[in-house]
Amino acid sequence: MSGAGGLLPDRHPTGDFFVCDVFAVLPKDDLASMEHPIFSLATRPDRSVLSYTHNGASVEITPSVKGRATIHDKDILIYCVSQLVAALNAGRAVSRTLHLKAHDLLVATNRETSGDAYRRLREAFERLAGTRITTNITTGPKDARVEVTSGFGLIESWEILRKAPGSGRGAGRMVSVAVTLSEWLFRAVQARSVLTLSRDYFRLRKPLERRIYELARKHCGHQPAWRVSVEVLHKKSGSASPRRVFRAMLREMIASDHLPGYRLEEEPGDILCVRPRRRDTAGAGGPVLSAATLEEARARAPGWDVHGLEAEWRAWWEDTGRPRLRAPDRAFLGWLTKRLGNS
Repeated sequence: MSGAGGLLPDRHPTGDFFVCDVFAVLPKDDLASMEHPIFSLATRPDRSVLSYTHNGASVEITPSVKGRATIHDKDILIYCVSQLVAALNAGRAVSRTLHLKAHDLLVATNRETSGDAYRRLREAFERLAGTRITTNITTGPKDARVEVTSGFGLIESWEILRKAPGSGRGAGRMVSVAVTLSEWLFRAVQARSVLTLSRDYFRLRKPLERRIYELARKHCGHQPAWRVSVEVLHKKSGSASPRRVFRAMLREMIASDHLPGYRLEEEPGDILCVRPRRRDTAGAGGPVLSAATLEEARARAPGWDVHGLEAEWRAWWEDTGRPRLRAPDRAFLGWLTKRLGNS
């Protein structure tokens, strides 16, 4: 991928992810927060109230005195959602309260594990708990007879356990975290209203890069292309920059070309075109699956993100030395049978 210098370093090489099952979990994001600009893209405390309306969906985000939760704070929610989806896939019971190892969370989201990183993690929890959402966007099963407007925090509560002072090496360091998610987010997980993200999402430095990737993943997915006007994209991104500055930042992203899985192109009429990189690599020997095979996968794995499964299979194919596949569709469905049997 060109422009890789624009990505953060991979602080924890892939091999480390197999030390514990928690690192083998694919990152998952909920559809509602991918679609709507809930998180701040600012790098300084953002205490402005954001009101957003689009196609009948309305969201008002009110920050606390600590500022609105940022898109980097969202890493915590992505990690929690990923753990819950993995538990559901394995047939385990889940609840809104998760007990996490702080070190695992930092490593899985490609963060440093220094003392300063733990301090920033606490600040992120404070912003997530303090940011209040008022919206008519529902998650989970829909009831067409009523429209519900509700208010809630992104997380309901959090609690940190530290090693006691004077307890030797690592004294005072954050050991574990208990997080209680909002009912709104938990319903989204239960309804499998989630999509798989690239692990390189956590290597994107700039907030706008992360937001554009979310929108590309949500709207383009694995289609040949997704086109959107810069005007609409500016609104959906939640960027506070003037449109001319926003357009210039998009052009920088096009030039750097390091968005995971997607390539951006500017088209006449102030249009941005997003194309999946998968179609670029398929011609270089990568297996190509038919639409009928993906439909068959959906039927065999109801509730699963079929494109996430496809990405997992492709990663397995890469890891096994890119063997020649005479029948990629049959190979994928055979792998899927084993994958579901091990869940």
